Amino acid sequence: MLKKFQLAALALICSVALLASCGGAGTTAPATAPPAAVVGEGWWGFGRDVQHSSIGGATTQPLASLRWQAPVDLAPQYSGTSLLIHYGTPVISAANTVLVPVKTGATGGFRIDARAGPSGALLWSATTDYILPAQQSWVPSYNLSLTPGGRVYAPGAGGKLFFRDAVDSATGKLQTVVFYGADIYNASRAAFDAGVTINTPLTIDSRGNIFFGFIVNGTNPANLTSGIARVGADGRGTWVSASVAASDAAILKVATNSAPALSSDLATLYVAVNTSNAGGSLPSGYLLALDATTLATRARARLTDPARNTPAWVSDDATSSPTVGPDGDVYFGVLEAAPPSHNYTGWMLHFDATLGQKKTPGAFGWDTTASIIPASMVPAYTGPSRYLLMTKFNSYGGVGTGNGRHRLAILDPNQTQTDAFSTASVMKEVQSILGVTPDPGYPGGVMEWCINTAAVDVAGKSVLANSEDGILYRWDLPSNRFSEQIRLNSGYAQAYTPTAIGPDGAVYSVNNATLFAVGR
Repeated sequence: MLKKFQLAALALICSVALLASCGGAGTTAPATAPPAAVVGEGWWGFGRDVQHSSIGGATTQPLASLRWQAPVDLAPQYSGTSLLIHYGTPVISAANTVLVPVKTGATGGFRIDARAGPSGALLWSATTDYILPAQQSWVPSYNLSLTPGGRVYAPGAGGKLFFRDAVDSATGKLQTVVFYGADIYNASRAAFDAGVTINTPLTIDSRGNIFFGFIVNGTNPANLTSGIARVGADGRGTWVSASVAASDAAILKVATNSAPALSSDLATLYVAVNTSNAGGSLPSGYLLALDATTLATRARARLTDPARNTPAWVSDDATSSPTVGPDGDVYFGVLEAAPPSHNYTGWMLHFDATLGQKKTPGAFGWDTTASIIPASMVPAYTGPSRYLLMTKFNSYGGVGTGNGRHRLAILDPNQTQTDAFSTASVMKEVQSILGVTPDPGYPGGVMEWCINTAAVDVAGKSVLANSEDGILYRWDLPSNRFSEQIRLNSGYAQAYTPTAIGPDGAVYSVNNATLFAVGR
């Protein structure tokens, strides 16, 4: 909605600080039945896997009923008719335990709720001491991540990580690991808690190595500066400054809310970094390719506006994260250099695996992470690409030439067409579909697609996507129609949200500060 972008623009001049803390870490375990037995593959983190493909591990159940619902925010703060906060994705174990990041206070405070997938019954709950970073107009997300072995990690204050083994058990203990050393942290805990903040989702590879960005304000005994951290499966941590990794002193940090991604062989880490917005300037930045073991820089690519060939806007109000395709190509969403020159839709930038070759961009990139669509999911497709991309194609009414007719789109990353709003060549639309519900605020428009990541059901040849009309839709790709839908609530203007698939095929969608479990 236009109001969202007005607020985001104001935030470039006036940044609102939300720094809050909650009590010490603890765990409660209500008496309840254990979760269902192992039934499939889980949903491990943002975009499900470390390439952020958003491809589920199970065929989804029919959108027949609301199994259960649970809050993800106990004190949501509304701004007029909008809810300007990003919520973290639920993560789901192979044994069907759903771990939910929950905001507990008006300005912060976060806990982990573990619920049985079939019923939503609370298995255990744990409090963290995480402190939010300062942000622009939208509150940043708080994200959990799972290892394949069933250990959950969660950000804590001071750059530390909480973790808990046996997430499917009602009994367990939270432990901590600190990437710069527990002894150093414990000797100056207050200083680190006040000055070091994890500002991205956690990315965990199949070997148990963890990657994330962090922000540092002021000095600290470890001489940390804002950068990228790695905690190995053995608990040993390393880090590199964002400005050093980018070889650019103007770079301030890893882009807030942007989850690092890994190549298929787990050897290369892709991270987006950006400058500050001091003086009202638009933050710009790079996409970096780092050695996933040493964090040494292998390559960097300036993130530029394809229509202007000037630095693009790398916004901290977005949750855009790199997606790595099956062929190694890398995709990353940005805003345009001179908004609203591209109607505030931005671009989906496209690089080869080395970041040395810029390829055809997509015509929408604002606050979205592209999902991978195997070409076999679209039987009518006859082009050369073995995979396609799914993204939202919102068109914000009243912004530039935007018409309010919001769509979802399947794109061919290797074929081109002329951009609708410039002379640039962009990825070819294979097919698209218009939203359903009329927007009362913009005549002729429909309600926005409310996703930063969709969920992909390969066997069912469908995409699951959430809309601001309060409805979860199944987009059947062979027929290019919405074959199923279910109402979650009456709808609300809100920051974009993730969608996930459980190992039993249940679908999970966040809408208006609530997580909904949908299935039989």
